[in-house]
Amino acid sequence: MQDTDIQGRPDWRIIRQLWPYLMEFRGRVLLSLLLLIAAKLATVAMPVALKYIVDALEADEPGTGWLAAPVLLVLAYGLLRLVSTVFSELRDAVFARVAERAMRRVSLEVFEHLHRLEMSFHLSRRTGGLARDIERGTSGISFLLRFTLFNIVPTLLEIVLVAGILFAVFSPGYVSVVLGAVAIYVLFSVRVTEWRTRFVRESNAMDSRSNTRAVDSLLNFETVKYFGNEAFEARRYDVDLAAWEQARMKNRLSLAALNSGQAFIIAVTMTVMMWMAVRQVASGEITLGDLTMINAYMIQLFIPLNALGFIYREIRQSLVNVEQMFSLLKQAPRVVDQPNAPVLPDTGEGIRFHDVSFGYHPQRRILHQVSFVVPTGQKVAVVGSSGAGKSTLGRLLFRFFDVDAGVISVNGADIRTVTQRSLRAAIGVVPQDTVLFNDTIYNNIAYGRPEATEAEVHEAIRLAHLAQFIEALPDGLQTKVGERGLKVSGGEKQRIALARVLVKNPPILLLDEATASLDSVSEQAVLGALNEVACQRTTLVIAHRLSTVRDADQILVLDHGRIVEQGTHEQLLAAQGVYARLWYQQARGNDSAE
Repeated sequence: MQDTDIQGRPDWRIIRQLWPYLMEFRGRVLLSLLLLIAAKLATVAMPVALKYIVDALEADEPGTGWLAAPVLLVLAYGLLRLVSTVFSELRDAVFARVAERAMRRVSLEVFEHLHRLEMSFHLSRRTGGLARDIERGTSGISFLLRFTLFNIVPTLLEIVLVAGILFAVFSPGYVSVVLGAVAIYVLFSVRVTEWRTRFVRESNAMDSRSNTRAVDSLLNFETVKYFGNEAFEARRYDVDLAAWEQARMKNRLSLAALNSGQAFIIAVTMTVMMWMAVRQVASGEITLGDLTMINAYMIQLFIPLNALGFIYREIRQSLVNVEQMFSLLKQAPRVVDQPNAPVLPDTGEGIRFHDVSFGYHPQRRILHQVSFVVPTGQKVAVVGSSGAGKSTLGRLLFRFFDVDAGVISVNGADIRTVTQRSLRAAIGVVPQDTVLFNDTIYNNIAYGRPEATEAEVHEAIRLAHLAQFIEALPDGLQTKVGERGLKVSGGEKQRIALARVLVKNPPILLLDEATASLDSVSEQAVLGALNEVACQRTTLVIAHRLSTVRDADQILVLDHGRIVEQGTHEQLLAAQGVYARLWYQQARGNDSAE
């Protein structure tokens, strides 16, 4: 997957896409807003109580003692502060479910969508960067929901309330200074943050790139060790880290410039307001309590306003993160079900390829008008040299890709007209390169049909000739196989994959070099089990080793994307064509090995 365009602008319409997640808990959202307003009213009332406390103290005769202090006003001030804090905490507690549920819903939606995307997307993806995009995106959603509602809205409300109080109690000059300072502050913050956004994007892109490099290297740990390339991998990783470091430095320096500019605006505004208030106190136009109230309002106003600058910066960054994650949802799957597609019929008519042509790239055609039939209950093998297109047949049958021309039908139905779920439920695949989950052997086998009983799992283990291997393990079926199954050998992985398919118990089997990783003894044992199972199923075998498909009902020879021969083993040997040549080449190779 490609890096985000670091020069682009985030899409503010993303906030609208979050609205449905808010509406799922509209009662909580409304209650949260009411608590927000109550907390903000209490906050705005505190400087008024402070003014009357100071005025009352100033009016008292010296030496009368602390009992003359306006105790009730002090209690009222403390109560207002408590109410403001308690209501704010209640607001956060009420809204917590909304934000957490939104993160859950979007994360699940992206996860499901990624599984709907075609194989070509997953073949070109960068797992580390993709995981980091999703992680940052879900965190960004929580931030947008919380701070858009609970920082921007209340700060604007507070500005309006403070301006109204200053206008009603004092001269309009105070209001002009406040509104002018807020306008300059907001304009400065917006402009500089817009300028900074490209540094944020660049930092994110470099972060994803370095994380992708690290994950890719660790997933290929064995290959790194085989070639002694630890230092090479470290150098490549450090190059990406250096780029990330530079991007982070630009981000931090631009942040320092923004913070300094905001601090300057606040300092100038506070100085002007206090100078105006001090002059009026000196002339007797206002009281010392009024001066205290003005000062308190300025501090109270610019603290959230300063936070608003931070919030705006973070909202921009969150928008960038969420935009990157939502861009995954905009990636339309190329392989989709037709509207109201039916399930695959259970007519038992087998598999049919009719004039199928396909290429992964328009300029590189893999298959050319391939036609053949796999009758129900029969085993048909496809053989040929590497690169002939054998595995592509299996991918097309499983509908990882759609054909460019021609038709593939199963049980008489074009596979493009039925649901992918029903098609894939009918086919059990044992691939050449089996990848296991980092879980127990039992769970990896039961994955073929999660609702399978323990007895069914054990029967599959017996048929795949895994029992002896599992019994020799200290933890038995609860043994963890490690990342991608690296803790078990290739042959053991292949037999686990066979057992998994046997648990699935599908009517169609697709065996793609299913015994390629097995030794000759295990191969014969597993082939016997497969033959026992396949005799009741429609089976398509993709094989390079011809000795494993001698008993096939029909053997197709694929060469450069075309079927050049077909028949039984004996018929093809008698024809003295491509198959016979491959057979004798492999036979000579076996003799040399012996």
